[in-house]
Amino acid sequence: MKIVLFSTFFPFRGGIAQFSAMLFRAIEKKNDVRAFTFKRQYPAVLFPGTSQYVSDDDAADPIDAVRVLDSINPITFKTTAKKINAFDPEVYISQYWMTFFGPAMAGVQKRLKKDMKRICIVHNMIPHEKRFFDTPANRMFLKNNDGFVVMNNTVRDDLLTLKPDAKYLELQHPVYNQFGENKDRNDALKELNLPTENNYLLFFGFIREYKGLDLLIEALSKLPKAYHLIVAGEVYGSFDSYADIIKKTNTSDRIHLFNEYIPDTDVKTYFSAADVCVLPYKSATQSGITAISYHFELPVIATDVGGLKENTEHLKTGLIVESPKSELIADAIRSYFDQGLYASMSQTIADQKNENSWESFAEKIIAFSKEL
Repeated sequence: MKIVLFSTFFPFRGGIAQFSAMLFRAIEKKNDVRAFTFKRQYPAVLFPGTSQYVSDDDAADPIDAVRVLDSINPITFKTTAKKINAFDPEVYISQYWMTFFGPAMAGVQKRLKKDMKRICIVHNMIPHEKRFFDTPANRMFLKNNDGFVVMNNTVRDDLLTLKPDAKYLELQHPVYNQFGENKDRNDALKELNLPTENNYLLFFGFIREYKGLDLLIEALSKLPKAYHLIVAGEVYGSFDSYADIIKKTNTSDRIHLFNEYIPDTDVKTYFSAADVCVLPYKSATQSGITAISYHFELPVIATDVGGLKENTEHLKTGLIVESPKSELIADAIRSYFDQGLYASMSQTIADQKNENSWESFAEKIIAFSKEL
């Protein structure tokens, strides 16, 4: 089939770009697919991080995407649609994760040829950090799709609340596999200049308020001195509030900060060094961090918010914490180590991850398009 995949792609960075690249590679194995992306994703003044782009040393997959859409320039909405129509695909697959892009993506989709099936993979329907334009942007975007793909019950329910008649397919988030193989734990710790005798918790990814790093720092303060925390990821906004909590809890000697964007080439070092990945989120839909952790067969401790528990089997591939409270997170971490759960959980993850491939994910979406 001829297929267009619209999303953020190289040279843009982040989890959605990585997801898009993996999906593109899976689709292209059996189809004629072309990638389209943004010419400008966010105006610089609105972007909270240091850069929207991959660095020179990042091993991101350089998908050859057509850079055409400017999120705040309506003239490019028509231009983008024209270029997509010229390729004449049977299926148009977009990805939706931020209401900010709703008007621009809707502006493109309503200009696509009528016989083109329009499917959207919805990562987030209702943003974690709400804004005044969320509802109208969602409505504008939703009416310009034929079908939707969701990856957990929370997003499905949000979708059906806004569009009760939506035709949707629910699939599990595939396991990321572009980061290479695990390193020896001691070698990874040596690279990070960390001693080998401690129990290491990993908080990975962009640091945003809803992700609950403050709760994890407080939880760490309730644990013995042998418990250490690796924080690897760029902060969106200021780190000052977290620094205050670290000072207040007197945990600075047990928290190892790598507050920068982690390129793909370095991801395996952090996950290989850790004994468990912790997602202390206050709210969530799903998290790509779980998929990365499972690639490295590293168990997860996650709070019971949004769709996190749908990808983490309690007592099998990780632990689910009843609610985002520091004392409960601390209890779960202590239980994980006291019971020695790493070995059994890691083996379960290894047994399951081959079933959740990108090729299978892509084939199911294409089959869904034929049913619409």
